[in-house]
Amino acid sequence: MTGSSSPALRLTKGERTAAITLGAVFALRLLGIFLILPVFSVWAQTLEGGSSAVMVGMALGVYGLTQAILQIPLGAASDRFGRKPVIVAGLLAFIAGSVLAAFAQSVEMLLAARAIQGAGAVSAAVTAMISDSVREKLLTRAMAFVGASIGVSFTVSLVASPVLADTIGVDGIFWLTALLCVIAIAAVLRLPAPEHPEAFETPQARATLRDVFFHSDLMRLNLGIFCLHMAQMALFVAIPLRLVELGLPLAQHWYVYLPAVLVSFAFLMPAIRQAEKRGRTKELFVGSICLVLAAFAGFEIFDNSVLLICVLLLVFFSGFNVLEASLPSLVSKTAPRECKGLALGVYNTTQSVGVFIGGACGGWLYSIFGTHGVYVFCGALMVLWIIVAWNMNTPSGRTESDS
Repeated sequence: MTGSSSPALRLTKGERTAAITLGAVFALRLLGIFLILPVFSVWAQTLEGGSSAVMVGMALGVYGLTQAILQIPLGAASDRFGRKPVIVAGLLAFIAGSVLAAFAQSVEMLLAARAIQGAGAVSAAVTAMISDSVREKLLTRAMAFVGASIGVSFTVSLVASPVLADTIGVDGIFWLTALLCVIAIAAVLRLPAPEHPEAFETPQARATLRDVFFHSDLMRLNLGIFCLHMAQMALFVAIPLRLVELGLPLAQHWYVYLPAVLVSFAFLMPAIRQAEKRGRTKELFVGSICLVLAAFAGFEIFDNSVLLICVLLLVFFSGFNVLEASLPSLVSKTAPRECKGLALGVYNTTQSVGVFIGGACGGWLYSIFGTHGVYVFCGALMVLWIIVAWNMNTPSGRTESDS
């Protein structure tokens, strides 16, 4: 045993290239999505029909709806036809929607554009391709690149969005989004074939949606991502409102979010690396849920200070980032080889539904019980998840010729 110097504990050059490139594909696509969020509702009011708050809200949210509908079929298609064709087709759909949005003159046209953007539901295919390209024992580390890309994209968007809207306009942001996806397509096409290829189709053993959906271990993981993103969205309904109540203008909220997100990344890779080296991935997983629970308990007691909220967001994101990296890795390891794309499609659909319901529940709870109702709800979700995850099975490694 040579510890960290062992080749078995290092990503090969090909694995590292695949993880970083596909993580960048996530980042480029998500950056285009996140950049529009801080300015969307204000800009949409300038369009024909923009006086209807319902239509503006539908135009913003329809993206998530089409994502949720198409994640499963596109994930299954990637199992049958290969990852690259599905990823490229999805990114082309996203480009088409972005271009249409840039030309939008009415909210109805914008709604159609956002629906087309959502049709580029490539998350399952991208995560499945990472799983194809990296050995299972290092998959969580590789998935961390994806988790980090999401956080970096969100952080950059908080700072860059108002500046870009002022300089190139919101229609310019949509054009920038299309350009970023062109770059992403070029990066995917340049990727070599996976070092650890999977058979995309096994006619004798092709799993059905029912087999995947009711798989007991996958159900635990899907419940986990549902609870995690439901809690995240509910929290971010309450926190911005609470910061405003404490006297922090909306334009300065990134002062709170940016340090919390960036510092939390410093703990991500070392924690995952040590857990993999010592075979303690389950302990890290459950511990991260407990860390998120502790953050919600802290919000319940200490949300009367901007500084303390910043510290508690650091605690939240430290646990959240590990879970965001671990969950798709565990799904990939747990799912049968021939249907990883389908399993990740179900996973990503569950995540999208959690985002939608979490936002709705967060708003409803805040309107009735205030921030404390939101914190208690989120804490209860984490307690439920801990109970479900406590006895979960850690996926046993499959036989690898290169291990």
